[in-house]
Amino acid sequence: MQPIAWRFVVAKGATFAALRHRNYRIWAFAGFVSVIGTWMQVLGVNWYVLKETGSATSMGFAVLLQAAPTLLLSVWGGVLADRLPARPLLIAAQVAHAALAAGLAAVALTGFGGLPLIFAISLGTGAVSAIEGPVMGRWASTLVDRETLGNALALGSLTNSAGRILGMSLGAVVVAAVGPALLFGINAASFAAVVVALFAVRPGALPTVAAAEDGRVRGGARAGFAYLRRQPVLLLALALSFVLGSLGRNYQVTMAAMSDGPLDGGASGYGFLSTVFAVGTVLGALVAARRRSLDYRTLVVAGLLASGLQIVAGLAPGTWSFAAVILPIAAAAVVIDTTVGTRVQLDTDGAMRGRVLAALAVTGSVSAAVGAPLLGWLAEHAGPRQTLVLAGAVAAIATVVAAAALDRQRARATTLTLVVPRPRHPVRRVAWRAARIVRPTGAVCVVAPAGPGGVRLGSVRLEELATAGPAARR
Repeated sequence: MQPIAWRFVVAKGATFAALRHRNYRIWAFAGFVSVIGTWMQVLGVNWYVLKETGSATSMGFAVLLQAAPTLLLSVWGGVLADRLPARPLLIAAQVAHAALAAGLAAVALTGFGGLPLIFAISLGTGAVSAIEGPVMGRWASTLVDRETLGNALALGSLTNSAGRILGMSLGAVVVAAVGPALLFGINAASFAAVVVALFAVRPGALPTVAAAEDGRVRGGARAGFAYLRRQPVLLLALALSFVLGSLGRNYQVTMAAMSDGPLDGGASGYGFLSTVFAVGTVLGALVAARRRSLDYRTLVVAGLLASGLQIVAGLAPGTWSFAAVILPIAAAAVVIDTTVGTRVQLDTDGAMRGRVLAALAVTGSVSAAVGAPLLGWLAEHAGPRQTLVLAGAVAAIATVVAAAALDRQRARATTLTLVVPRPRHPVRRVAWRAARIVRPTGAVCVVAPAGPGGVRLGSVRLEELATAGPAARR
């Protein structure tokens, strides 16, 4: 039996509710170790390329090579996530990651292959991550029940933020002392923790959050796109996520422009602002974890908050006032990401979930690829302050438009009168017609099979149907 203090911490609705699941506790610890190693490697690659070339452009090219495969391969990763068992795929991905990290260590130690090999390994790492992402997302959703999935995703954001801070901090110390080779070696070893966790998770204890509702896996990538086109609410959420991500999330660009320009903070000021932003992401993860429900209202409120504060950030007179504004902006950004991820997991057919997760990953990558150069160009030609104000205003308008569209979709959902096909059997057809006539005010009728030769009648309040996921509406 769990101690009373532990049960209190992981009680339903608590900040760490997802930790009551043994499988998730194992996975969260392994993920934290792996994230630390990953960010050590990111720092090591950047430092190696910058040292060899003295060019920030070359460093950015290495980052681009790791991100670009997401645009091309994530969709196929989603198909694999929906068709094949996750555990073997994830084990293979961890082995591939470890081998690539070991290759980086060998290049750093021997100099063999030089920058071309570093770039090739970076591209390979991005390809593995692109395929692995949807599989990992679907697998992670099986480690908790439906009620704590949002909390688990929020704690995942907390793990990523904390691991990034710790990994970059430790990496900076290590690279200054012995060079980047050790960082790559540490990252290669960190994937062993994930493999051990994959074997330690008990399949029989997995809840069915990510199970396919109809028991089948339909089609391939085209089927995934066709399914997504029929989900207007999810499309609206992804579109809003794209706008907020491209115009309001690329703060690495706007912070650098503000620090180097109007704030006159230089490199030290940029480092300080980056630290504040990282702390804000941790706070945002804690806020998201505390919420019992991450719904579309949460998405709209967080989007309006982030957009409005972005306008204020453009008017901030100094570094400290700017830092005070970007702290809640970073927190709101994590709440937005966690909410969209939660809705994608809960509001999609289980047979299509991997492909929708892939669409979410592509949305994030495209928003970064489009937003970063756009904001940089605007900052250079219009000024950093004007860029923040303009981007914040556009993001706020987009959020209001999305809120209105989401409200219309909810209103349409409440006008449904039947959520199952008309039965063919004569006896069932009579019950179906009777149920359409005799039903409580403000409710819709639900007719479902109840075994051989019978039907089960029931009703659902319109408000409940409007907010229920696809599985509840079947």
